[in-house]
Amino acid sequence: MAPTDMTTETGPASARPYRAGPWPAATDLRTSPFGPFAVEDDDPDSEDTLELHLPAEFLALRAGTTTDLLGRLATWGPVATPAGSFRLVPVHIDHDLPLVHRWMNDPAVAAFWELAGPPRRTEEHLRAQLNGDGCCVPCLGVLDGTPMSYWEIYRADLDPLARGYPARPHDTGVHLLIGDAADRGRGLGSALLRAVADLILDRRPACPRVVAEPDLRNTPSIAAFLSAGFRFAAEIDLPGKRAALMIRDRVLRDAL
Repeated sequence: MAPTDMTTETGPASARPYRAGPWPAATDLRTSPFGPFAVEDDDPDSEDTLELHLPAEFLALRAGTTTDLLGRLATWGPVATPAGSFRLVPVHIDHDLPLVHRWMNDPAVAAFWELAGPPRRTEEHLRAQLNGDGCCVPCLGVLDGTPMSYWEIYRADLDPLARGYPARPHDTGVHLLIGDAADRGRGLGSALLRAVADLILDRRPACPRVVAEPDLRNTPSIAAFLSAGFRFAAEIDLPGKRAALMIRDRVLRDAL
């Protein structure tokens, strides 16, 4: 769920997807993006049944009962951009797999997403995002009625990415790739990143920040984020890459 795997501007932006593996056992989660958990152990001689006071949202996530942690993204609707009318449409594997598979096999995309190969490989990646916990929604970006990009909108505070930076509750992450070479290198990435970040902040009032983590070596992508109103916050180490943590702050946007 969590790299900012994307192709914007003149090239791809980051390394392989960071989502991997189950959450650790509860006893390993004494701290989290939500802050430290209170631990009660009144009888040290009793069986170790520590009660961790976890946020209800997190407990529901671990129990597999959460749905729609991103606020009904399918209903967010279109937004106007300098390039035209744009909207995020959740992926339907049966219909959209051939298109996403073609994009993943573009050498410029494959170099960073590492999902080139048969359709099954792309399908497994999409199904991993659509695993039912509601933390990630893979989408097509549709510009003036034409699908032209692939996005993953995800709860960064509930993602393994949160182990790598001081996450805040409801931080929302974005991954992006622009599908066709003809759409790259002409400022479209910056325009869409700004539009999607604004869309997230408008549709998710509890979200304080939109975050991303492009590969530190991909200076065109970092430049696209900066042009889209993100700020460079830190360098962070993630599996397979050293990344630039990019943040779009609600408070800074609203102060403008």
